[in-house]
Amino acid sequence: MPVAIITGASRGLGRALAEGLAGRGWDLVLDGRNADALRAAVAELERGAPSARVEGRPGDVTDPGHRAELAAAAGALGGVDLLVNNASALGAEPLVPLAELTDEGLREALETNVTAPLALVRAVLPALRAAAGAVVNVSSDAAVEPYPTWGGYGASKAALDHLSAVLAEEEPDVRVWWVDPGDLRTGLYAAAVPDDADFAARPLPEEVVPAFLRLLDEKAASGRYVAPDLLEAR
Repeated sequence: MPVAIITGASRGLGRALAEGLAGRGWDLVLDGRNADALRAAVAELERGAPSARVEGRPGDVTDPGHRAELAAAAGALGGVDLLVNNASALGAEPLVPLAELTDEGLREALETNVTAPLALVRAVLPALRAAAGAVVNVSSDAAVEPYPTWGGYGASKAALDHLSAVLAEEEPDVRVWWVDPGDLRTGLYAAAVPDDADFAARPLPEEVVPAFLRLLDEKAASGRYVAPDLLEAR
């Protein structure tokens, strides 16, 4: 069975992607900072897809030891066919203008959203090369649009986009997709903009999972994708 590592998988988009892949028979290594939430997600996935092997590894992706643990857990399952860098940090909750963003907040966003994904790619790159696998780096429209208060988070996602583009050039045997899922009804978005009047109308993470699965099914070329566009083109 193919093996995927998904970070930030105890809830939201990561959790939804894990369910989608487990339902297809994938074996999973899942990361999350909240050990109880991750344990509950693993148990639910195992009930829903009993044939899938699901390993939960609580921790913070900015911790090198934790990243090594994720890579080792995937290796024990047989390798790495897919890495999903989904774990993200906002830098401030709720979001604030750049004039109010602290150095610590910006550093947290950059370390979680840029440094950690690249480090995890490096940790599993030999396995990805061997499997002709894929990397999904979860991006944001804030990476390409200058929304007020989204500066720190957007800058980190813009940096992740560029790293992804360069990685795609350097690693032609590994597909690299940087994907904007759209504004979803998740805890992360609620923390970013707690007074969003349209929050209840935003799509649930489960609704965009088919867009990510389409990239896998079609072995899409490396590049930047927007999930709603992938869904409309089906």
